[in-house]
Amino acid sequence: MKLQYLGALLILVLAVGCSNTPASQTQSSSEEEPESSSAKALLQGYWVDDETDQVSFRAVGDTIFYPDSTSQPTYFKIVRDSLVLLDVGMRYPIVKQSEHAFWFSNQNGDLIKLSKSDDPLLAFAFVHDTPHVMTYTDVVKHDSVITYNGQRYHWYIAINPTRYKVHITSYNADGVEVDNVYYDNIIHISLFHDSQRLFASDFRKSLYGSKIPAKFLEQAVLSNMEYAGVDQQGVRFVATVCIPDGAACYKVQHVISFKGELSTTLLEF
Repeated sequence: MKLQYLGALLILVLAVGCSNTPASQTQSSSEEEPESSSAKALLQGYWVDDETDQVSFRAVGDTIFYPDSTSQPTYFKIVRDSLVLLDVGMRYPIVKQSEHAFWFSNQNGDLIKLSKSDDPLLAFAFVHDTPHVMTYTDVVKHDSVITYNGQRYHWYIAINPTRYKVHITSYNADGVEVDNVYYDNIIHISLFHDSQRLFASDFRKSLYGSKIPAKFLEQAVLSNMEYAGVDQQGVRFVATVCIPDGAACYKVQHVISFKGELSTTLLEF
């Protein structure tokens, strides 16, 4: 009887202990969903949009590549009938998947229908698996000689490409979130009065932190600098700070006085 009593008591203690398992542990175990290796195998290859006949992506191993030269490749999984893009943290419900068909819903709820293609010419759309960045690849230089009040001035602009990355999240034609990468520029301005240098400085986009919202500046590049004229205040230059591939830009005016002093004014958005 004592042994039976101790056994029953032990079972009761174990039951209470199990019922007190933290909710976070229970939830985390349910989130560890197994990946479907067979579904991933079906997705390998080139996929073309049924509506536009344009290549949508190429799946190779555990990576999806896009034909857009600025879109970063992303690691993916297929978990419980969903396409999970790991690098951008997005999950798309799979509506239909077979050897030659892949249908899924994008973030707007639109049904995207893709078909697998064996066309060898599609390889040319993925010549560079590592995307190129739409920016300057060489130093771009502009200069000119101007005359004001009988005085001769020489200005010089050099747009220098850098390796400073700017990450921008956007959506491709299928409504799939992609991570695009661009490189920022450093722009140099020099101003001379005859042979005397009045001003020389490098301009970075961080210079405009007090005039341009931080969220915009984070996704923008210092894309251009142009000569804008000369008057009694000095020589004018206009900088353009833009989000790549977007219509949004800020224009900022720099005036270099004939004493070499710099003033900066926000012109427009």
